Amino acid sequence: MPVLHDDPATLRQLCRSGAFDQPTAGHAPRRVQANLAIVPRADAFDFLLFCQRNPKACPLVEVLAPGARAPLCAPGADLFTDLPGYRVYRDGHLAEERADVAALWRPDLVAFLIGCSFSFEWALQDADIALRHLEQGRNVAMYRTRLACVPAGRFAGEMVVSMRPIRSRDVATVIDICARFPQAHGTPVHVGNPGALGIADLMQPDYGDAVEIRDDEVPVFWGCGVTAQWVAQRSGIALCITHAPGKMFVTDSKG
Repeated sequence: MPVLHDDPATLRQLCRSGAFDQPTAGHAPRRVQANLAIVPRADAFDFLLFCQRNPKACPLVEVLAPGARAPLCAPGADLFTDLPGYRVYRDGHLAEERADVAALWRPDLVAFLIGCSFSFEWALQDADIALRHLEQGRNVAMYRTRLACVPAGRFAGEMVVSMRPIRSRDVATVIDICARFPQAHGTPVHVGNPGALGIADLMQPDYGDAVEIRDDEVPVFWGCGVTAQWVAQRSGIALCITHAPGKMFVTDSKG
């Protein structure tokens, strides 16, 4: 297991300096972690509407003013430097991955912070729920599904889900715990058969890392904020800056 960082401000500084570039799962427990999506102002209203219409996949934590870089949920932070990794999409295509995107700042860019299921993992661990990706030091597995999101303007597409193997006897407890975290996707969207979501092979995630599912476990699926970057990619907008999968913005907010 890697060294875990408890203090969110320290972790953000390590990201800014380039000293930390790993997935943030397990770090800063009890703090809200967030997906990042940055779009031009011309596309921001439709993107906001998409998030509002699809709260299981894209629960909003904060929306910044055009050109703003410092969120209220993390005073002193900079959304263009303080994540472990970024992706840049141009005209719907992944153009590059970067350690920071400060050079891409423009006064018309609008940043969205969208809740992440990493925010509730500490509560599952406190309840003695095993989380395989943390045990193995991997990123959580994420999959594109055939569950259609409610469209808004040019933004449309299918929900992306994260998956964690859960012991069958623990599923009810997991659902009860996650209901307390609506800003972090809340309760699962599906339990069991991945084929019902259009997922052909759990060992071939679209994002993140595959993990073993043992005989006494079932796959449990949550809405995932990577949905936002997937629909932005599908929309073909001129520019969209996002976090790299699993590499979240860690806020000061208590989750």
